[in-house]
Amino acid sequence: MSEGRISKARPPGVIALLMLFVIGTCASFISAVSLTFPGSFLEPIWDLNPHARAGFSRIGSWAIVLMISVCIACLFTALGLWRRRSWGYWLAVVMLVVNLCGDVVNVITGIEPRAIIGIPIVGMILAYLLRKRTRYHFNNSAI
Repeated sequence: MSEGRISKARPPGVIALLMLFVIGTCASFISAVSLTFPGSFLEPIWDLNPHARAGFSRIGSWAIVLMISVCIACLFTALGLWRRRSWGYWLAVVMLVVNLCGDVVNVITGIEPRAIIGIPIVGMILAYLLRKRTRYHFNNSAI
């Protein structure tokens, strides 16, 4: 390790959040591939959420663009969190706020009432991220 670099262990909450974005990267990639090649061996994944499959079918090829965009955003967020960069931290905050807004809209409009489960979960994750101690981990990291 070079001089002047401080090694800090990643807090368990940051590791969990990092894993969430890694899973998001994989899931959105698989979804994009499945949408690109309908009827392939990946088709059974839509049994987990048939409403999503129907919604993506309605927007056509834009669904593939959307899922690739989500995949790239999750990938960069995971990389930024792993490298302890402030841009990774803020990208995580923005993505979670967008997710929270989507959950609220889905519940209010009745599109997906089960999204109500995500609202307190995302709220708690955001509360953790916005704590001074968590922000400090990204703002003052020498790694």
